[in-house]
Amino acid sequence: MAHPLSAVPTPFAVETERGSFYGNCIWDGLGAIAMLGRSGRVETACPDCGEPLAFTVRDGELDPVEAVVHYAVPAARWWEDIGFS
Repeated sequence: MAHPLSAVPTPFAVETERGSFYGNCIWDGLGAIAMLGRSGRVETACPDCGEPLAFTVRDGELDPVEAVVHYAVPAARWWEDIGFS
């Protein structure tokens, strides 16, 4: 694992103009798009019902989607937890 990318297949498939990748979670999937060119798509499934989900980003903007992305840890706290302040 090298955030935001995964070295093994995960349920968060990322497609960008620079290639196909995997993220470890939706946060990483969207982060990979930001890192690799600001446009792309993350395909996954709802953890509750298994319904397919797709999140599309165009020029750094997330297209409207009827879904909720949950971040269990706020970004600022995550950075502190790994030693950055």
